Amino acid sequence: MSSAINAVIAILEKYPEEPLPAALVAVGIAVVSKFAIGFLCALYRYLLRPSLDLTKFGKYAVVTGATDGIGRAYAVALSKRGMSLILISRTEARLKAVADEIDSSSAKTRYIVCDYSNFDGAARRRVMEGLDGLDIGILINNVGVSYRYPMYYHELSDTEVGDIVGMNVNSTVHMTKMIIDGMASRRRGTIVNVSSGSAGHTMPLLAEYGAAKMFVERFSSSLDAEYRGRGVRVQCQIPFYVATKLAKLRKSLTVPTADEYARMGVRWLGYGGVVQPYWLHGFQGWVMSCLPSFILERGVMSMHDGIRRRGIKKDAKLAAGGGKKAE
Repeated sequence: MSSAINAVIAILEKYPEEPLPAALVAVGIAVVSKFAIGFLCALYRYLLRPSLDLTKFGKYAVVTGATDGIGRAYAVALSKRGMSLILISRTEARLKAVADEIDSSSAKTRYIVCDYSNFDGAARRRVMEGLDGLDIGILINNVGVSYRYPMYYHELSDTEVGDIVGMNVNSTVHMTKMIIDGMASRRRGTIVNVSSGSAGHTMPLLAEYGAAKMFVERFSSSLDAEYRGRGVRVQCQIPFYVATKLAKLRKSLTVPTADEYARMGVRWLGYGGVVQPYWLHGFQGWVMSCLPSFILERGVMSMHDGIRRRGIKKDAKLAAGGGKKAE
């Protein structure tokens, strides 16, 4: 240890005292410049950058998980931008209701029934047959599933373990594989893979979900680098909390409705990258990235453990009541 200290002292003695303050000033200027450039870039992306004409990518937009939440909101927003739609979800009655709601003379709507929790070879062939020959310019890979509530990994059922991978990972890679070749051959198209704020940070009690969404993020950024030279942009959108029926959250300043999120999300289509279209989600992500990891991990663990305890109590009440929800 003493020899290392002596070596450092020897190096410092080679330089006069004056350059040290200058070096610190230079470092400070570099740090401030980096922050300022990042802020100006964010300001441009959120407020000044024009949205693209989505119809230039192709006639049809495919939306998975399209009967509720962000998927349904994206379908509505895309129809208002002149896109015809192919909606994919597992319940035909709900698909038909959404299709009837947004169908218009300018935007035709089709649907394909598919249960992504069982997206085997036969299911993939049915989807491919429904998409065959269509000029697909946009793919929104939105379908996914999380835990019922945060829990230790050993508490998940085998079915839940399989569904988290199947619906968040397998659906994304197979839908992308089906469509990206046609986009590349036409040299136009854009794909949005919806990830989660859970992806970029350690997520105790949501371990598999966070890891699955991190896969989606890396898969997207790698494909974007791979295909942008062939006219296809692949973007990963990272929402934090959004007020949907599944999330059971109320709208607030940091929790937009699904419609609000989708209206902002479509403005980012065609640009690629890993992005957070709702600006307050972007700010939240920046704050979280600045926190020391041990503080963030402890905070997330504490928050998730509280949600877990409430979930266990709710399950116990439902079991005691014969599985019926209390009125």
